[in-house]
Amino acid sequence: MYGKTIRLRRLFPTPERRLFSVPLDHALSMGPIDGLEELAPLARELVDGGVDLLIVTKGAVRELAPVLGPSTLLGVHVSASTSLGTTSQHKRLVGSAAEAVGLGADLLSVQVNFGVAEEGDMLTDLGTASDQCRQLGLPLLCMAYVKKTGGGSPDELRHAARAAADLGADIVKTSYPGSTEEFRKLCRTTPVPVLIGGGVRLDDEAEFLRLVEESVRAGAAGICIGRNLFQRTPVGPLARRIATLLHGA
Repeated sequence: MYGKTIRLRRLFPTPERRLFSVPLDHALSMGPIDGLEELAPLARELVDGGVDLLIVTKGAVRELAPVLGPSTLLGVHVSASTSLGTTSQHKRLVGSAAEAVGLGADLLSVQVNFGVAEEGDMLTDLGTASDQCRQLGLPLLCMAYVKKTGGGSPDELRHAARAAADLGADIVKTSYPGSTEEFRKLCRTTPVPVLIGGGVRLDDEAEFLRLVEESVRAGAAGICIGRNLFQRTPVGPLARRIATLLHGA
């Protein structure tokens, strides 16, 4: 129990400092998309830009290890599927909390896609990951998505976030429900820190930054945003602007 408390304090050292996390696991499911052709140079630029936590697949840790700063936190994502298969929405566990700890992780990450036929299998996997993390004192992040038209209604997003927390997630990442009022309600009904995800890439950088600001005002504990950040070149200046918003520096 103490281990998880200590690690969560590293992720959220003060109530005022929001977590700046960036998932870089997309190549597993989508291939080497724009921005992820080479992981190490991107990770170095993000670290220099003030990112707190990088989340990667277990095999990608070998590329990150040489460039992680002393204070940069590491998350290992252990849910997998690919767009090459016929069940790309069915994420399966491909690693364990013990493997993540062995790789130096500060956090384990899993994904549940709510609203699809295989939802039950993914909830079982979330329960398994929760048990493993509790035994090892490792915080668990659940990326909780609603795979319905439009990304789910505000009610459905609240349900998914609460379900993830009730099954043992210590942190929940979810989609923005469309307004600060709805997101404030989602944060209030989710008993663990909530991170906002970026979703589909927004062409307008100002619109993206507005999403970050609105989320913080509505109670987000931070962000967990990938493509809306790393697919913009250069990534460093934007990362520093976001770090200022989240860290209050």
